[in-house]
Amino acid sequence: MSIIRARDNPRVKRWARLTTDSGFRRNERRVLIEGPHLVAEALQAGLKMHALIVSESGLKRKEIRSLVGAREPVVLGDPVFGLVADAETPPGIAGEFEVSEVKCQGSGPALFLEGIQDPGNVGAILRSAAAFGAGEVVLDRACADPWSPKVLRAGMGGHFRLAVRQAADLAESVGDFRGTTICTVSSGGMPLREIALRGRIGWIFGAEGKGVSAALARRAAMRATIPMAPGSESLNVAAAAAICLYETFSRDES
Repeated sequence: MSIIRARDNPRVKRWARLTTDSGFRRNERRVLIEGPHLVAEALQAGLKMHALIVSESGLKRKEIRSLVGAREPVVLGDPVFGLVADAETPPGIAGEFEVSEVKCQGSGPALFLEGIQDPGNVGAILRSAAAFGAGEVVLDRACADPWSPKVLRAGMGGHFRLAVRQAADLAESVGDFRGTTICTVSSGGMPLREIALRGRIGWIFGAEGKGVSAALARRAAMRATIPMAPGSESLNVAAAAAICLYETFSRDES
């Protein structure tokens, strides 16, 4: 078995660029997914894999050997694998996968995300969206790249159970949505518990601090506010999304 140890190997350079360059990922329609859990989730979801990459030391781990199975991996020396891995502690396995824009999954709620720049928040929202039966998540270009390594880690595989796409014009996507669009605001909206949440719902969430822009809020059919204890100013956007999605999901279940 040959092992790539050259840092200037063209494939290594390409994988490193997939890790760091969102424009390159978008143009190539490829993504580098790291770690045994996420690689297994991507394979189970049916994403097309173009290369399975393991580190020299990773091959010694039973979990990784089991995942490799009969596949022929590309083996990188540990220092070289560190060049393509984003995680502080390289997980020993990664896969280059094709990302195609998929259509909405079922009739669950849709999410429209505007300007949410923190990768942890975007990933947490995707994780909650998958957990509570959402079908589609549409992000504007100001959001953190949903296929970046940090968002993928925070999403914990939620990406692979959703139709995730970035839109050049989020307002147009909201306008095209067939259902009831609800914009979340920190105050002044209808209390969440009082909203009927009938039919298909499109939740709109805005940037940390600034919230949803006035222009996008005008596109919404209604505004919702999550009641909080006196003295509380606002919720983290990922927490707000989880509450709204759970509320929608729990009413569907009852």
